[in-house]
Amino acid sequence: MSAVTAEEPAPVVAAVDPRLSGRRRTASGVGLGVAALLCVVGFGLGAHAGSASFGLSPAGTAHPTVLRLPAEASAILLGLVLAALAAWQLARGFSRRVMPWVTAAALALVVLAFLCWAASGVADDNPFQLLGLLQNSVFLAVPLVLGALGGVLCERSGVINVAIEGQMLTGAFAAALVGTITHNLGAGVVAAVLAGGLIGAMLAVFAIRYLVNQVVLGVVLNLFAAGLTGFAYDALMQKHTDQFNTPAIFSPVKIPLLGDIPFVGPLLFDTTVLVYLTYVLIAVVDVALFRTRWGLRTRAVGEHPKAADTVGIKVLRTRYVNTVLGGFVAGLGGAYITIGTVGAFSKNISSGKGFIALAAVIFGRWSPRGAVGAALLFGFADALQTVLSFTQTPVQIPSSFLAMAPYLATILAVAGLVGRVRAPAADGEPYVK
Repeated sequence: MSAVTAEEPAPVVAAVDPRLSGRRRTASGVGLGVAALLCVVGFGLGAHAGSASFGLSPAGTAHPTVLRLPAEASAILLGLVLAALAAWQLARGFSRRVMPWVTAAALALVVLAFLCWAASGVADDNPFQLLGLLQNSVFLAVPLVLGALGGVLCERSGVINVAIEGQMLTGAFAAALVGTITHNLGAGVVAAVLAGGLIGAMLAVFAIRYLVNQVVLGVVLNLFAAGLTGFAYDALMQKHTDQFNTPAIFSPVKIPLLGDIPFVGPLLFDTTVLVYLTYVLIAVVDVALFRTRWGLRTRAVGEHPKAADTVGIKVLRTRYVNTVLGGFVAGLGGAYITIGTVGAFSKNISSGKGFIALAAVIFGRWSPRGAVGAALLFGFADALQTVLSFTQTPVQIPSSFLAMAPYLATILAVAGLVGRVRAPAADGEPYVK
């Protein structure tokens, strides 16, 4: 009688997270080493003697909270941590999945070391206002976040949105105009959203229906928005400011309990309604894009529209809807620029924020969370140059260099990713049945 043997189960193969290539591992390791050297020699040994004092309380607090750190020792310690990361990267190498977190941690360590250097030797009664710096970072990042979310919605469905600048500019104009005429901030927000959606609809029609080159079309729409708002400003707002360009602005609203949390409360939960709406949109777009059927269809259309069409997904309708939705969100960013901050509209008030938002989309790898992180980074760079302009640093930084700091950060961030990130496969590709 022959023996009966049980069939052995198939072996379970664990997913392998590949390492970086040898060249990229060496390059990133050297980069981490250079950052470590900068922290130790430049920010550590180059700091003033004494402590670095950081203000953690809102301005005007009777008994402010001040954090004091030994400036030189702190910067050197942060540099040594970077050196350890560099040594590990050169010897063993981090995996591809871990490397983005290592990069983010390295950037944070360099920034902390720089702040210790900048705040070294300041008087205890006039500390470096860390809370104010972060509040201003959020303040400046909100329109970039909204513009980047609008770009993600468009490009995930396969439509390149270079027109974010125009959508934000028309949104800012409409918010100021309608907010002034109606004396109602809510009406101004609705007008801004619709104005941004109108530019989004024009982008959709010409790109999807008439197959116009999407990059050229975006540039043309930006010029159209600049010309239209500039003409309307000269014809209406400049001549009749009281009637057409004196909107109110949103006042901060403190959330009970959350707003009382030390440091975090004043930073995140004592702000305007538009900022709270931005928090909601970040969560909604991220969950909808990666956790819903609509998001799955959107990503399918952006990656392989022919396959999506084969299984019954309406490719063109999805692109139309997403492009207009992206315009709505970017238009809301325009509303924040006027009635969310300064109030009155002026020519080209968006000042290139739409292009920085587009850079945040690329730097964030076409994901909502990544785009938000990139927008916060660019907002921080913008806020930092303002704070440093009236801070006595160990080495005085030229004002012209400070003025270009946010744009330099944008260029370096995007340039470092050229050839290393992949847009949705069908991004910018017209679809014809």
